[in-house]
Amino acid sequence: MLASSGVSMNGTATSNSPTAVVGMVGGGQLARMTHQAAIALGIELRVLTASATDPAVRAGATFHSGHPGDLDELLAFARGCDVVTFDHEQVPNEHLHALVAAGHRVRPNPFAKHLAQDKIVARRTLADAGFAVPAFAEVAAGDAEAVARFADEHGWPVVVKAPSGGYDGRGVQVVDHLRDLHEVDFGGSRPGSLWLLEERVEITMELAVVVVRRPSGQSMTYPVVETVQRDGICNELIMPARISESLAARAEALAVSIAEGIDATGIL
Repeated sequence: MLASSGVSMNGTATSNSPTAVVGMVGGGQLARMTHQAAIALGIELRVLTASATDPAVRAGATFHSGHPGDLDELLAFARGCDVVTFDHEQVPNEHLHALVAAGHRVRPNPFAKHLAQDKIVARRTLADAGFAVPAFAEVAAGDAEAVARFADEHGWPVVVKAPSGGYDGRGVQVVDHLRDLHEVDFGGSRPGSLWLLEERVEITMELAVVVVRRPSGQSMTYPVVETVQRDGICNELIMPARISESLAARAEALAVSIAEGIDATGIL
């Protein structure tokens, strides 16, 4: 049950009791911004993180020391929260299913979260749902013959990706020739590791749409943003994007249809 709270004329909560307790796994910059927004709504943000110096903790969010990979710590943390959400993707997906099985609200749900954790799962899911994706294949890490077969069908260069853990230019490498395959290094490959291969797609412009969606299915989008990438890292944002209104509407509709298709809740 959520505690009741009045709201003052300036929109801030007037009761000392929180309107809700939101548990966020991770205490980084996203958690810090969430904490800032929660204050005016009378929501208590609790963060589960191993470091008391994380940005959200330093900003005043309630701090629970723990590691996101420890299921017992996750379960103990969730027991004091109305809903559990995330600052990052480093929570094992099986742990998320365990939280749901124990009766806790997890937003986004484990299925939707899995798409952010595993690029192969994301590609498969979106392709099966009929969304346009580049040609792709999953192969054993370092399998030169499989890479050669993919290149024979789709051409060089081939984009090689680590299915998980990549960000800000990490975990992605463009290979121009088979002889360059030895340069692919994602920090070591464990036995059974996979690579995601993708065809190289010529990009005229990259657009980003932020979708906000409630558990009820109600959603809204923010204006379409044009992103400029340098070395796999977003270097610049241009808003509004330099596109027609009709193309912006198509981008927003596509974003909403993806959010609905994977039943995403929160910010996508």
